[in-house]
Amino acid sequence: MVQEAAVELLENVRTELAGLELPLALPGVDEARTTTTSALAQLDDYILPRWKSLDAPLLAVVGGSTGAGKSTLVNALVGHPVTRSGAIRPTTRQPILLHHPDDAPWFTSGRVLPTLHRVHGEIVKAHTPASRAGASPDASAMASLVLVADPAVPAGVALLDAPDVDSISDDNRQLAGQLLAAADLWLFVTTANRYADAVPWKLLLDAASRDITVAVILDRVPQGAEAEVAEDLQAMLQREGLAGAQLFVVAETALDELGMLPAHTVAPILDWLREISDDSAGRADIVRRTLNGTVRSLSGRLEVLASAATAQQDAGNQLTQDVESAFADAAVRISKASSDGTLLRGEVLARWQDFVGTGEFFRALESGIGRLRDRIGAFFKGQPPPAVKVETAIETGLQAVIVDQASRAAEDADQRWRADPAGRQLLGTDDLSSTSADFAAQSAAEIRAWQGEVLELIRAEGAAKRTQARWMSFGVNGLGVVLMIVVFSFTGGLTGAEVGIAGGTAVVGQKVLEAMFGEDAVRRLAKEAKLSLEARCENLLEHEKRRFLDRIGNGEDSLDAPAERLQALAAQLASLGGTGERA
Repeated sequence: MVQEAAVELLENVRTELAGLELPLALPGVDEARTTTTSALAQLDDYILPRWKSLDAPLLAVVGGSTGAGKSTLVNALVGHPVTRSGAIRPTTRQPILLHHPDDAPWFTSGRVLPTLHRVHGEIVKAHTPASRAGASPDASAMASLVLVADPAVPAGVALLDAPDVDSISDDNRQLAGQLLAAADLWLFVTTANRYADAVPWKLLLDAASRDITVAVILDRVPQGAEAEVAEDLQAMLQREGLAGAQLFVVAETALDELGMLPAHTVAPILDWLREISDDSAGRADIVRRTLNGTVRSLSGRLEVLASAATAQQDAGNQLTQDVESAFADAAVRISKASSDGTLLRGEVLARWQDFVGTGEFFRALESGIGRLRDRIGAFFKGQPPPAVKVETAIETGLQAVIVDQASRAAEDADQRWRADPAGRQLLGTDDLSSTSADFAAQSAAEIRAWQGEVLELIRAEGAAKRTQARWMSFGVNGLGVVLMIVVFSFTGGLTGAEVGIAGGTAVVGQKVLEAMFGEDAVRRLAKEAKLSLEARCENLLEHEKRRFLDRIGNGEDSLDAPAERLQALAAQLASLGGTGERA
């Protein structure tokens, strides 16, 4: 794969990881979030910069346990104090990157470890003891990287003195991990007393998974125990897949007056670094091996994140389904209540009866003794009473139904989410078991808008009729109220006398409109009005649903199957990491 294509793939991976959301409190989600963060950091700190600059100098990170003597070792490798060493822990808080002056452009540009602010350091004056060399321990300076150009550092290989991997400071440990993840090779420093500790071995095993070049420096080995301790450590390295790691032994030796090790104690390590410096092909091989191993490791992490994304998607779908089901049931109940005659009770029925004449009129219809034709004829004599009171009663009654059903849906959804750990975490201390504060006002506004739409339907239909004078004398509002009553009067679910009342209401309303516009037109108008009402009710319920669903992520696309994309990218990364290509 050519270099440009590789960089494009890695940029796509970065974009996917940066947009990955794991919002639900599922088992293992904290680990998955940490994996996402560390993968992004390694892409920024090492993988992308290295792929874009394959010929850049190697970054050798000197890391290890507390008190292992890392800073003392770095000082010995360059032959004079450059980084502070001493008994107070931790001594290294601000990482120091030593490089040959010719390599300065590679590191001053922020190519590698771009999140760390650059600070330009200077070589300390001659005869400065190691206890006062370099930067003073300063926790506030951890976000910066001290760059020191030193001719004693072999060209093509930079040394980075990192904080302790097992520091008592969480920030120190995190920074150490970040720096080690950005390394082309590790100089891992441990001691005869600490080489079997769990924390260093966790990092060494990570190195094995990345196939990184590692040199293990066994420091402070008691005189005479070098062979025995080295043999045991070598066996451990072999068992854990690190048989190829370089092993150097530094015996316990008294420091000079400046706090420096004798030069001969680190001569084999320095020779090894110089061999790397002099061998451009060897450096390229180290880069290729570490980079490919790191990319393969990243591929594995993407597969883990794909599984986490799948779990999130499944859980999110269930939570979404719980909410959708609750509010879908509410929509059905509202639709039924607005078409089966339920609304034609109480105030609405009373105002309708007042509108058409007298209560005796409907009681006559109920008993079957009324003559519908005569009543309809009488209906059109003169001007009917105002329809405003009927409209107001319809608004009040319909609003009560909508608010009640939406409240029931919200309570149902809230209960379902609280029964699920992920839903419970999303709700937190918020109570969504009732409608939002302005829902009643929004419902009333939507009902009034619907009523206005019904009047427009009547006006548009009547404008083309020959009976225009007739329906105009009756009034748009009057006929609009009649159409609303027809929409509400398709009986079903009523009992006893209510059936007769609702049935009579429907007959009168339908006959009145048919006399004006014709049977087909009335059927069409009633259907349009009903569909419009249902659409407005669904919009109101949608707003209430979003109070729940928006908590899952960024709307409808928040859980849109990122697992498939992560799996596909993981496969491409595995191919990239296994090619062994440099460009």
